[in-house]
Amino acid sequence: GGKSCMKTIEIVGKNYFGHWTHERTACRCVVIEDGRILLSYAVRDDLWMIPGGGLEAGEDEGTCCVRELAEETGRVVLPSDCALELDEYYEDCKYVSRYFFGAVVGRCAPKLTETERRMGLESRWLPVAEALRIFSRHAEYTDTDEERRGIYQREYTALSALWKE
Repeated sequence: GGKSCMKTIEIVGKNYFGHWTHERTACRCVVIEDGRILLSYAVRDDLWMIPGGGLEAGEDEGTCCVRELAEETGRVVLPSDCALELDEYYEDCKYVSRYFFGAVVGRCAPKLTETERRMGLESRWLPVAEALRIFSRHAEYTDTDEERRGIYQREYTALSALWKE
């Protein structure tokens, strides 16, 4: 459920079966201060992402956004209403990403998962233009790194739609 977002964009993967049987929803939070965006950076893989993660059963989307940001970045945010829904279709799956803007209102101790610790996940501020430049190169990974290609295409599509100079 959840309230509708301001706007919906679809990305259909080349490997989409034409129907989906699995659906996963994630809430992602765009925090921008002074032209810089707060990103999650996996040191091990040199991988950048807009922070966020999966909606838990019975969890409200705003709550998910706040929890994920606190766990990943140690920032307490006040989320906006949903600004963008991005639906990705790959194989027999539909991946829904709901993007919110977040205003930092406090700090807390991050709580990384085992996987995130192994990846060396850190939060870093980058100029929005630099983040867009990194994400814009998604097609370069077409034959080498499908996960990165998908993440960067998703983040580039979302950030381009949300960021207006």
